Amino acid sequence: MKKLFKKALIGMMVLSLSATALAKEKIYVGTNAEFPPFEYLEKGEITGFDIELMNEMGKVLDAEVKVQDMAFDGLLPALQMKKVDVVIAGMTATEERKKTVAFTQPYYTASQVIIVKEGDNSIKSFDDLKGKRVGVMLGFTGDTVVSEIEGVKVERFNAAYAGIMALKADKVDAVVLDSEPAKNYVKQNAGLKIAEAVAAQEEYAIALRKNDKELLEKIEKALAEVKANGTYDKLLEKYFN
Repeated sequence: MKKLFKKALIGMMVLSLSATALAKEKIYVGTNAEFPPFEYLEKGEITGFDIELMNEMGKVLDAEVKVQDMAFDGLLPALQMKKVDVVIAGMTATEERKKTVAFTQPYYTASQVIIVKEGDNSIKSFDDLKGKRVGVMLGFTGDTVVSEIEGVKVERFNAAYAGIMALKADKVDAVVLDSEPAKNYVKQNAGLKIAEAVAAQEEYAIALRKNDKELLEKIEKALAEVKANGTYDKLLEKYFN
């Protein structure tokens, strides 16, 4: 009986060790699902260009990607507090952010644009925002760009959709947002258009903690692989063409 028990115990230990060895690495990803087409909710699920890109990178790494939705301005604090391992959220790799976190190589180039109501031809440059009520998303690049223009009354929103609704209700005169999400909101909301003015380009990158050098190297290699095998181009075609 003792021998049978011992064999059974050894068998269970072997199975347990095998299961542990086969268990996939988990990568916890922080995002803000208020930024279509990069990340948004569809039937209660988080999807979008960034999310699919991260999932494809997970396949390359043989890792399970677990996405968590949170407020944009809470993403980097969550990263620092180790609630997530990486952040992908249409985030610009600014010099200010680089002081506290590490970034991968850029994976997308975008620009800031101005959304106004159709018929409003008063804004042809960012300087024309002086004296206007301008909606921006808290913590987004548009917030920084508009805040540097003197004479602008800045209205900050936690979600892009809230800014769009404020514009439609005449609570703001314009909304400054990244180009691709702006195109989506204009397409979905009759009576809005994108003004001719375009700000300088910016580059989106994936954020990690500065001391997670091994993970950064893995993510960089996976991103390069997804670009090399044609998957990245297929995602571009799906979401932007």
